[in-house]
Amino acid sequence: MPVTHPLLKRQPKRTAPSLALLPQAPDLQLPLGRVHEACGNARHRFALWAGAQTTGPILWIAPSWHATQLMPCAMREILDPARLLFVRTRSPEDVLWCVEETLRSGTVSLVIADLPGLPGLTEVRRMHLAAEQGGQISGRMPLGLLLTPGMGGAQGVETRWHLTSDHAPKRQQWRLERLRARMAPQQVWTLRTPRGQNLPQIATPIKVA
Repeated sequence: MPVTHPLLKRQPKRTAPSLALLPQAPDLQLPLGRVHEACGNARHRFALWAGAQTTGPILWIAPSWHATQLMPCAMREILDPARLLFVRTRSPEDVLWCVEETLRSGTVSLVIADLPGLPGLTEVRRMHLAAEQGGQISGRMPLGLLLTPGMGGAQGVETRWHLTSDHAPKRQQWRLERLRARMAPQQVWTLRTPRGQNLPQIATPIKVA
């Protein structure tokens, strides 16, 4: 009887479950059980778009002195403000600790950290491990999202996105760049909100050489 080589018995690796940033946008994927980064002047809107694709409560963590405050009336076209739980901490280190512990608990599907600077590689790795543990505990893989200033640059994140507004009269438009991803190339998209809808759609994909 012929013997099958062990390598031929290996099954293809399953694709990790992901969260689509927007409906009908299969290229804009955020793998679950991992930590991602969003930067740019519209990074808070990026977080709201991601939150709109999840269910249940969303934890939004920021330092207590942070000047940026979300307006419920402005966000309710994207998601229900009642889903957001805001946490204010005394230090940036406390923000990272809260993210890690919340991911590890597996109690929420999305944890957002509005950071004044970039976290260290060790902290990001700890968050990845916490998200994996939270998925094992709850049976659903949570997602961590770090909002960072400027062009971002947090080490060890699964993906990094840069979102900027590019509006014109009677036109809501954004430029979205995928700056880094472990399993996807760098890419740029133009997003535009159709009349009568609350979430944008891909208007123009732009390949990056």
